[in-house]
Amino acid sequence: MRVGIIGAGVAGLATAKTLMQAGHDVVVLDKAPDVGGVWSSTRRYPGLTTQSAKATYALSDFPMPRDYPEWPTGAQVQAWLADYAAHFGVDRHLRLNTEVTRAVQDADGWTLELRDNGVEQVDRLVVANGVFCEPLIPAFPGLDEFTAAGGRVCAGTDLHDAEDARDRDVLVVGYGKSACDVTVPVSKTAASTHVIARQLLWKVPRKIGGFLNFKFLLLTRMGEALFRYIHLRGLDKFLHGPGNPLRRNMINSIGSVSKRQFKLERLGLVPAGTMEGIVKGAIGLATEGFFEGVADGSIVVHRDTTITRLLAKDGRPHAELSDGTLLPASLVVCATGFTQGVPFLDQHVQDRLLDERSNFMLYRQILPLHVPGLYFNGYNSSFFSPLNAEMAAVWIAAHLAGAVPLPDPDRMRAAVVDQLAFMDTATNRHHSRGTKIIPFSLHNVDEVLNDLDLNISRAVRASHWLNPVNPAAYRAVTPKLIARLSTATAAPTATAAEPAAAPTTAPAGT
Repeated sequence: MRVGIIGAGVAGLATAKTLMQAGHDVVVLDKAPDVGGVWSSTRRYPGLTTQSAKATYALSDFPMPRDYPEWPTGAQVQAWLADYAAHFGVDRHLRLNTEVTRAVQDADGWTLELRDNGVEQVDRLVVANGVFCEPLIPAFPGLDEFTAAGGRVCAGTDLHDAEDARDRDVLVVGYGKSACDVTVPVSKTAASTHVIARQLLWKVPRKIGGFLNFKFLLLTRMGEALFRYIHLRGLDKFLHGPGNPLRRNMINSIGSVSKRQFKLERLGLVPAGTMEGIVKGAIGLATEGFFEGVADGSIVVHRDTTITRLLAKDGRPHAELSDGTLLPASLVVCATGFTQGVPFLDQHVQDRLLDERSNFMLYRQILPLHVPGLYFNGYNSSFFSPLNAEMAAVWIAAHLAGAVPLPDPDRMRAAVVDQLAFMDTATNRHHSRGTKIIPFSLHNVDEVLNDLDLNISRAVRASHWLNPVNPAAYRAVTPKLIARLSTATAAPTATAAEPAAAPTTAPAGT
C-alpha cells in the first residue's frame, strides 16, 4: 500500500523505515526544512540535550555514534536522525517544507491537501506529528502594552541562540527540563535571569552522589517497577505488596540524595511532597549548572509564583508576579509545555478520535477505535521514545498485514478507558491528553510486542531489571516480523482464474 506519514521526527522516520522493509510505499511529510521533529533546527533552544543517556535513547539497529557525549545535544540528535534516514533510504521518500493542511478520508483512502496547493493520495495514514507539536504560551494580560515598550514574549522552542538574550532582563516561565535547560546558557548572556516557577519539581541528578549514572536507577525495569502500574505481575506484586516499604525507601532515597547534592534546603528549592510523587508532575533530569547558577546568584528562582500581568513602567517592559513582585523583563521565555493537536483532521474525525475531555482514544497508543485506516505513532512519549516508536511501527506493519489479533471493539474500548483512568490517578492527569506514558515505557513495549508474540526473551528482559535497557536487544524484532509476513504471503503461483491473495491490502482498523 501507499502510506502517508505526517511528521519526520523519530516516530515518523522509524515508521517509514519499518513499513518500507515490509514492502510498502511511503511518503513522509513535514513542514520543517529538516528531519528531527523536536530536534529540528527550527525548534532547538540553547542548552537542549537528551534527558536519557545516549545508549538508551537509541533505535535498535542504529545506535548513536560512540563519540557522542553521554547526553547528546539537540544538534547531535538531529544529525543522527538525518543519518538514519539516509542509511535506510527514507530520505528518498521525504517531502520537507511541506505542511499538511487537511487530511480527508474517502472510500479509497486519504487525500492530503498541502499548504502549497499540492495533493497526495494515500491508502493509509500515520499521524506522527508529535505530542509536543505546538508550544503553549499563556495569555498574559497587558501584552500589548508590554510589547509596545519593547518587550518580547516567545516560546522556548523559538529562542535559538543565547545571544538573543544579550544584556536583556529575562524571565523564564516554567520549571521543567526545558525551562532549566534554556535558563543556564541564557544566564551567561542576559543582564538578569529570573525563573518563574508555579510549582517546583523534583530533579534527578545525572549522576547520583556524583558518580552513579541515573540510568542505573530509573532506566531499568526495576526503576520502572518502583511506580505502580495498572496490572501487577511478577516482582511488581512484591514491590507493591509486602515489599512496599523497601520500594518507597528506594525511590525516596533518591530525593534525599538530590537535596544533599544540590543543597536544595540552603537554596530554598525543596519541592513539596516526596520523590515518590515525582510522576504526578514530571520526571526531570537536573540541568548541569542550574543549581550552581542559583547558588552564585546568576539565576533567581521565584517559587510557587506566576506572572499576573505584563506592563510598561517608566517606558520599560516589566512583569508583575502573583506575590506582588515587579521585575524588569524585556524577554519572557515560556517553557510552559505543549498542546497535542491534529488540526488537519476534519472535526467529524476528531469527534471519533477523542473522548469528552479531548484525550486521545488510542488502543496501545496506536490505533483509533473508530477511524479505520488511521494510525498514530509517537503518541507514547516515554523515557525510551525511539524504542517505543520503533516497536509501535512494527505493530503498525503487522496490523496493515492483518496480523494483529485484536480483542472485540468493546474490550478494546474498555482497555483504553481503563488505561486513561489509571493514568489520571498515577500522574494527576499530567499525561498530555493520553499521549505520555512515562514512567511506564517498557510496559508499553511489552504490551505491543506481546500482541505480536515477538517479545524478546525472558532472560534478556530479566537482565534489564538491574542494567539499563539496551534498545539493541530488540534488534531482531523487525526482521522476525518481516520474515513472518513474507512467509504468510507466500502462495502457489496464481492462475488467471484464481488470483493470489494479497494479505498486505487487508483493510486496517477493522
